[in-house]
Amino acid sequence: MLHSDPQHLHRTSLGADLRALRKSRGMTLTEVSEALGRSVGWLSQVERDKSEPSISDLREIAEVLGVPMSLLFAHKPALEGEKGRIVRAGNRRPMGAGHEGLIEELLSPDLTDDFEMVHSTFEPHSKTESPASRPTQEVGYVISGKLDLTIGGRPFTVQSGDSFRIKHEAFVWANPYDEPAVVIWVIAPPVY
Repeated sequence: MLHSDPQHLHRTSLGADLRALRKSRGMTLTEVSEALGRSVGWLSQVERDKSEPSISDLREIAEVLGVPMSLLFAHKPALEGEKGRIVRAGNRRPMGAGHEGLIEELLSPDLTDDFEMVHSTFEPHSKTESPASRPTQEVGYVISGKLDLTIGGRPFTVQSGDSFRIKHEAFVWANPYDEPAVVIWVIAPPVY
């Protein structure tokens, strides 16, 4: 039986997410702690949820790990027994600032897997300001709408039911259409 009583809710572990992000970037505790000007012991305690970082610490950690600070704040509660397994539609973790007309939410329960799933909504008449290039393999599936992609210099238009792959290539996107485009992305390794 599922309970909606607040005493049965748990928070996703910020420490586990920080550790996963650090490892996905191939960084050691020492490298991150030196970049932050903090001790390895302090960072280790943060990753084990034994110490809670300040807002300033989170801002610096996000910068060192190359993630939007909003990702570190947006830990939503999960029902008892669902933590690490289920993400309810109303509890998706928002990612990024929504600039450029892109609204993203994390579909994965946390950032500890070898990949992440992201729900992306590309607003009508929006586009990237500059090409993205990441050391990842990404697969996208278009749920609704149309999206113009340029992958490795080649232009494509994808629409509802289409899928695509971006493998260590620069890409740009644009939605010059009147309807939002909704895409599910699988990204390995995690970038957020």
